[in-house]
Amino acid sequence: MKQILVVAPHPDDDIIACGGSIAKHCQNGNQVAIMYITSGDAGGIRYGKDELAAIREAEARQAAALLGINNLFFLRMADGYIEINKENLIRITTLIRAIKPHMVYIPHDRDGCRDHKETHHLLREACKRAAEPFFPECGKEPWPVETILGYEVWTPIEEVSYAEDISDFIDRKLAAIQQHHSQLEYYRYDEAVKGLNRYRGIMTGKGDYCEAFQLIKYSA
Repeated sequence: MKQILVVAPHPDDDIIACGGSIAKHCQNGNQVAIMYITSGDAGGIRYGKDELAAIREAEARQAAALLGINNLFFLRMADGYIEINKENLIRITTLIRAIKPHMVYIPHDRDGCRDHKETHHLLREACKRAAEPFFPECGKEPWPVETILGYEVWTPIEEVSYAEDISDFIDRKLAAIQQHHSQLEYYRYDEAVKGLNRYRGIMTGKGDYCEAFQLIKYSA
């Protein structure tokens, strides 16, 4: 059994990027936790920020439940303003040492959203610090993450290092994405990602539908 941590800058990034892999991990008996850096309170203008954050957290819980996950962490940083600073590094490094994930999913380094890029660099640094025998304010037991995978949301990965066959889980993934009603009114992420996953399946030859990743770190 492996501990898996999926890091999402906003609610719905986790499902769009690797919802099929998450469902597969759960079926294989791995324990999955999802860390939401923001609650997506800037993701629309119909509601006030507090109301939208509550709506999007509820949508995230419903989507995660469809995949069999209830271990969720909402860090509630300001949507659109994620940054690398002392407070954020301490919070995330502490959580990594507490969760002890073997594998971590983060946005790839060229994803076309500022919050995604900042999350990438924030998590890379936090994982590095978590493994070192330093920073006692983050917990007294270091934890080296074995594998870090970069996922795609806004910008497809140019050089795919790894593809996961999610053909048996594509319907469940799409059902989970469709729980994010507040966002689908702006962009049909469900249709977009179904096409992307079909493209990845065809072009990699790994299956009918695949999720593609950038291999950032791997240690056997």
